[in-house]
Amino acid sequence: MYDLAAVLADAGIFVCVPWLLWRLIGRTIPIAVIPILIGILAAVWHLPLKSLGIPSFYGDTIGWIAVLVLAFTAGMEMWQHPDDGPVEGPLVKPPVPRLLGGAVIALGGPFLVGAILVYYFFLPLPGWHAPSVSPVIAAASIGLCIAVSALPVLIGIVRELPAADRPIGQLALKLAVIDDATLWIGLAVLQFAAERQTAMHSWGLREGGAALLLIALGLGGSLASRHYRNPPRLLIWAVVPLYLSLGSWASMTLGMHELIGAYFAGAFMPPSWVRRLPYEAISTFALIWVAPLFFGHSGLRINGDALTWPSVLASLSLVAISILAKMGSIYLFPPASGLSTRQTLGLGSLLQCKGLMEIVAATILHEQGMLSEFAFASLMVLAVISTLLTGPLFHLFKPRHAAKA
Repeated sequence: MYDLAAVLADAGIFVCVPWLLWRLIGRTIPIAVIPILIGILAAVWHLPLKSLGIPSFYGDTIGWIAVLVLAFTAGMEMWQHPDDGPVEGPLVKPPVPRLLGGAVIALGGPFLVGAILVYYFFLPLPGWHAPSVSPVIAAASIGLCIAVSALPVLIGIVRELPAADRPIGQLALKLAVIDDATLWIGLAVLQFAAERQTAMHSWGLREGGAALLLIALGLGGSLASRHYRNPPRLLIWAVVPLYLSLGSWASMTLGMHELIGAYFAGAFMPPSWVRRLPYEAISTFALIWVAPLFFGHSGLRINGDALTWPSVLASLSLVAISILAKMGSIYLFPPASGLSTRQTLGLGSLLQCKGLMEIVAATILHEQGMLSEFAFASLMVLAVISTLLTGPLFHLFKPRHAAKA
């Protein structure tokens, strides 16, 4: 009975209250931000939520499964076309080399700038040294969080844009898809580097089998895309949990986080199969009604004493670095020709949004000992602030003729 009461209290604080606040403010900010804010404030104010059994065991488990589903559906969206409406033009369909080059600069610029500044100016600060890895890997971990863009949040933002702004939004989505895939690859590389450095993990038959399993999932999806494009819907629904569970287990066995395997398992699903699934509806349901438990618990698990005024100032500095590096990289090398200055800056303002992708990445890195308590708290604040600033920044920089339309 106590467990049931704890789950209900958990859901009330981190699901129902955020939903009510979200509706009261007219859905002007992404709903994922609200539970993380509640969790951060509860940690900073040292609210006695533990006396209510929060975070509850079952609430934690449910939230974790929801984030696995979010990672899986994010992988599914990798090969889909998130365009909403028949919008054409060079902004929507730039040449592939130009698009890939723009994506590399948009991600690599903030990563390098952030990692270098963190290495020389942040890690020497008290409490910023990561407990389990070298300063280079710690700086690269924070740099990756600074560089990431929030694909799921951007999809929701772009769907609500007026038609005149839609081409910029769709171009931002194309870049965010590439950023999203690079994020998970980067997380995997960092974890492999950290594990090799600590020399605590040796490969054996189990690990080799897990690696072969991931390869088999990828090959199976590729073969199905070519030779079995339209199977019965029941078969597709049966394969979905199989891919999700096997991909998560394989990455966990290889010493990586389960979310990495869940993402790539979704990406390995045949695109023609994915188009027959209501993956957007599943992702939206998980994001609004279940995953807030994970976001709220992530905020609750920060060290409230670590979020002091110096760390708040550090968070604001990271926000400035993130925004300026992302928008500056887009400005230096636009991913499409013919973009005006305002279009380029509007595109950069959309891509600087961190959203739940950075929250998930920071949580993974923190659990692996690759971020200190101070760095984790600052990155959570960065995710919240950058997401809240996305709308105002875009309306500030978007083309004037689009605003009049």
